[in-house]
Amino acid sequence: MAEAYIVEAVRTPVGRRRGGLAAVHPADLGAHVLKALVERSGIDPSAVEDVVFGCLDTVGPQAGDIARTAWLAAGLPEEVPGVTIDRQCGSSQQAVHFAAQGVLSGTQDLVVAGGTQNMSMIPIAFASRQAAEPLGLTDGPYAGSEGWRARYANAPVNQFHGAELIAAKWGITRRDQEEYALRSHRRALRAIDEGRFARETVAHGDVTVDEGPRRDTTLEKMADLKPVVEGGTITAACSSQVSDGAAAMLLASERAVAAHGLTPRARVHHLSVRGEDPIRMLSAPIPATAHALRKTGMSIDDMDLVEINEAFAPVVLAWLKETGADPDRVNANGGAIALGHPLGATGVRLMTTLLHELERTGGRFGLQTMCEGGGQANVTIIERL
Repeated sequence: MAEAYIVEAVRTPVGRRRGGLAAVHPADLGAHVLKALVERSGIDPSAVEDVVFGCLDTVGPQAGDIARTAWLAAGLPEEVPGVTIDRQCGSSQQAVHFAAQGVLSGTQDLVVAGGTQNMSMIPIAFASRQAAEPLGLTDGPYAGSEGWRARYANAPVNQFHGAELIAAKWGITRRDQEEYALRSHRRALRAIDEGRFARETVAHGDVTVDEGPRRDTTLEKMADLKPVVEGGTITAACSSQVSDGAAAMLLASERAVAAHGLTPRARVHHLSVRGEDPIRMLSAPIPATAHALRKTGMSIDDMDLVEINEAFAPVVLAWLKETGADPDRVNANGGAIALGHPLGATGVRLMTTLLHELERTGGRFGLQTMCEGGGQANVTIIERL
């Protein structure tokens, strides 16, 4: 049976909104991790067969197939192509899936997967507004569709509404969310202070560590914030941070490992993606995880570590209730509430952290999942070697 191995994985520190990476062109963020990936792995970059990058809001500096632009901006060989994909927040996790599938199929031997996003420069959903307004289009991606309206009526389609629906369905209070958010910050700060992220990050200028975690945050401060939706439970403190950053990893076949003298660090054990209610939107990691465990014949207890994206606190808390996972194994070094969520890069950022934490702790299996626009979720299980 063919194998897809993870040889190397690296990320920038995650910059906070208007922070140290805000003025860096997103292609240069991507180029930064690509150069580090090539250097750390020791590969001949001309042997890479494709560069698959995730990125959302692909206008302005993020337009024009940024995977290709980032590779060339890194000064790497022109004969290597690139492709940019959009599965919303899971875009770079899907990039890993496509890269691994190319290797598993036997049609490719060395593929780079990654993602980049500068949300300070291009705010979320800015691309769709910029493209639509000059054409007089104001309905967005859903409301103008007769088929959509017939199926979902005029139900609001936005992440805050989805998070509130999850909180209501699973009985998650505002206090539950704030306690979880505080834990995320504390875990992230512990990881920074103990140097847990040192091996996986490559500093960019003066930005040497993740900028998001807040040492001064308290439950009392969180309690003073107003809900995003009037009468709701979701506040900025319980939401992922607007961020900037990039991440990349190298996937290789057995043939490439032998030919290039590479040392595999993990193998891709499973990959899948599932969908669910697009109005609730953010609960898809629950059925997606169940699907992945059924397909592999594994249980959640087989997972030494889990990374689930903290888009909002109720996403993780509902998933924990449904799966029965050990909270100590989940987002052990904090998540997007503290570390930030540079949309197109987060999937590989999570997998990079998952790989390094498995190595640090000696764990074998790690599961990654994340909610995505449209009510979708990717699941990847990796096995440390």
